[in-house]
Amino acid sequence: MGDATGGSGVALVTDERGGVTVVQDGVPQSYVRLDDPELLAFEYVQHFGLVIDALSPGPLAVTHVGGGGLTLPRWVAVTRPGSPQIVLEPDAALTEVVRRELPLPRGHRIRVRPVDGVSGVAALRDASADVVVVDAYERGRVPAELVSPTFLTDVRRVLRPDGVLLLNIADEPRRRHVARVIATVLESGFPAALMIATFEVLKGRRFGNTVVAASPTALDVESISRGVSRLPLPTGMRQEPFLRRFIAGSKPFTDNGADTDAVRSPQPPDPGTWRAV
Repeated sequence: MGDATGGSGVALVTDERGGVTVVQDGVPQSYVRLDDPELLAFEYVQHFGLVIDALSPGPLAVTHVGGGGLTLPRWVAVTRPGSPQIVLEPDAALTEVVRRELPLPRGHRIRVRPVDGVSGVAALRDASADVVVVDAYERGRVPAELVSPTFLTDVRRVLRPDGVLLLNIADEPRRRHVARVIATVLESGFPAALMIATFEVLKGRRFGNTVVAASPTALDVESISRGVSRLPLPTGMRQEPFLRRFIAGSKPFTDNGADTDAVRSPQPPDPGTWRAV
């Protein structure tokens, strides 16, 4: 397949290995290999995968806030056959291009709904998901409404008691934004939490992605730690008591009716320099 373009500033760029990078508004968003759906090329998507791998065997009910190239839903469909998945992706033009040029695997149970994350999650039943993945960006920034207490509390409602929330948060080296996000998560019904990032990001050497994993009950820290140790790039996992020190002085976002002080994630540097394939 050659390079393809579509609406909403979408471009599909094919490489020499047969993989396709989904680029939107100049920002690399997803990487897909149709002949190898188990390949997770982006570092933070690998981090999502190892947390999901630590959950009980068998199909999982997964809700994805943000669709992109549907990389993680494809991976779940293959590694957890029979898993019912819902993808909340408001950009119907993006979805149309991806589904036309990068067909989903046979036997998948992936449903894509053309709605935003807030309204999409609000429409879901209580305790209907094992995993909720929040990986949604608008021009390279996580929308403020997806890190607000109201939204995170609604995600808690949708998750089963032993369910897991996964957030992909991009931040500057000082990591003040992700600290406020974690503080908000801890106060929104998720007492068990940890974060995963490459050492370069953890040590504040560059702008990059941090995956926050949280649960209303507990996380299988040992299994996740083993997964982290097997990653190709030096990567670390941080949990209690580190997280409490990390968020010290960082105020959780607050809501007051329709008002919130939640903010978007920081503006990324030049596109393509902070998400590695």
